[in-house]
Amino acid sequence: MKTFSAKASQIERKWYIVDATDRSLGRVAVTVAKLLRGKGKPIFTPHVDTGDYVVVINAEKVRLTGKKEVQKTFMSFSGYVGGHRSETAEHRRQRRPELLIEHAVKGMIPHNRLGRAVFTKLKVYKGDKHPHEAQQPIPVH
Repeated sequence: MKTFSAKASQIERKWYIVDATDRSLGRVAVTVAKLLRGKGKPIFTPHVDTGDYVVVINAEKVRLTGKKEVQKTFMSFSGYVGGHRSETAEHRRQRRPELLIEHAVKGMIPHNRLGRAVFTKLKVYKGDKHPHEAQQPIPVH
């Protein structure tokens, strides 16, 4: 009995669409991360990108529970003196709501070159319009 290991040429990628309207941010991120990584597929191989493409719509309508809207902060540092920037989840939702979902999903995939390859298959959009109609994405609930 040999252990099956998927090759890049054997992988058939599908397109899925996730509507984030009134869904908890963490629950959406878990669903998206599993699809991106390919965890639900029988051909899943840990060291190969076996996942599918995922389109997330209505990113601005995702729900944050508790007081996270005003208490959760996102920090970035440019590397220069005085280059520290912080913003709350409320401000980020107004400025660019796609980043809320992208940041949550990025924390759930591997932090290496495989994770960076997986992350490129995530497409997040504000509102319900997206340019991927031709791929006929399958809705995920």
